[in-house]
Formats: sequence, structure tokens, C-alpha cells
Amino acid sequence: MAHYFENDENLKSNETEKTVIINNTKLKFITDNGVFSKKGLDFGTRTLLESISRVDGKVLDFGCGYGPIGIYLKKTFDCSVTMLDINKRSVSLALKNASLNNVDVNIIESDMYEQIKDKYNYIISNPPIRIGKEKLYKILFDAKKYLEKNGKLIIVVNKNQGAKSLIKDLEKEYKVEVITKNKGFYIISALNCWLTHLILIKWYIDAYTLILSYVLLKFST
Repeated sequence: MAHYFENDENLKSNETEKTVIINNTKLKFITDNGVFSKKGLDFGTRTLLESISRVDGKVLDFGCGYGPIGIYLKKTFDCSVTMLDINKRSVSLALKNASLNNVDVNIIESDMYEQIKDKYNYIISNPPIRIGKEKLYKILFDAKKYLEKNGKLIIVVNKNQGAKSLIKDLEKEYKVEVITKNKGFYIISALNCWLTHLILIKWYIDAYTLILSYVLLKFST
């Protein structure tokens, strides 16, 4: 069986329309087989969106599915929204749902960041955990290349899916803050802080210098 981050051309379509209310904003979404959370807005995404008090500038909705994150953000905040997904059906539904909710967003089909050329103030995602750790970490750490200075990666991850260990790993590259915890779901903000990155570089240089000095001293005696 195909996953929602893959394309299955043989999967039968069965479109249905769902109505959701997020922070008093009423939205309608067409869903279908083969996309994430086809029965309606999932709790993790709802928790993510309800925890965001403000975004502005340029926003990238990574792995947009049928569009709830990007469409809600565009409907609610003064921002420019780009949405991407590798799943062709998701992209098609997101286009329909943008029209259904009268929002002007840019929606593209892309494998990872292949079709992304710009940098963003925010990258926001309910990331595809089941894609596997290697690919998941590539999504999260490659995000730095597409974030502006002091831009933020904001994601939702369940505690049972490794949220705590993920936070520790993200702290190696980002300044990390847990915005909200709700029934096992962690909303994680990862700041692309250049100062933090410079401190880490200095730490590595200092460590390397110390090791090199020790080796030279040992061989000279």
C-alpha cells in the first residue's frame, strides 16, 4: 500500500468535503484517498495551527497535503504562502481547496526542496514521520538552506514518534523552543540563529585545536 508521501496512480478516487473551524476561522476542504488525514483535520495539525499566534513575510508549507496549514495561515495572517507536496493528488486537492476558500497561494509539486529557489521567514510542517529517520532529518536540517536569517522552522511531532530525541538533535543546528505540548503532541520552533551557528563553529575549532595540540605534544616527547 502506498503512503501519502508517494504517488499511486492506481488508487481509486473518492473525494469528500469536510468543514473545519480553527480559532474561529471556518474552512472547507476536499479530501480523498491516498492523502494524509483524509477523514478531516488531524489533531496534530490542529494543535500546530492553534499554537501559532503570528506569522508574516514568506511562509513555506512543506508537505502540504490537501492544504490545511497553508490555507489557514493565508486566510488568517498577512503573509505570502507557498505550499509543496510530492503527492500529485495532494497538490491537485490543495489547488481545489485554495479556490474553495478564496485564498491566493502558490502550490507546487516538489520532491523535498527540489523546486524551491527562494528563502522563507517560516517553514511550517506536520512532517512525514513515516518516511524514515534519514529522509525526515534531511527535510528538517536542509530547511536551514531555505530559511532567512532568524527564520523559523515550526513542526508538530508526537512524543511517541521521538519528539524528545528529535529536539536534542535539532539543538545541534537550531535554537529550539517547545511552543506547546498537547496530549503527547509537541509543537517545536527551531530558529535559524546565525549566532548559535557561529558559536558551534567556534566550539568545533577550539576542540580541534585542543586535540591537535595534544597530539603534537605527545609526538614531540
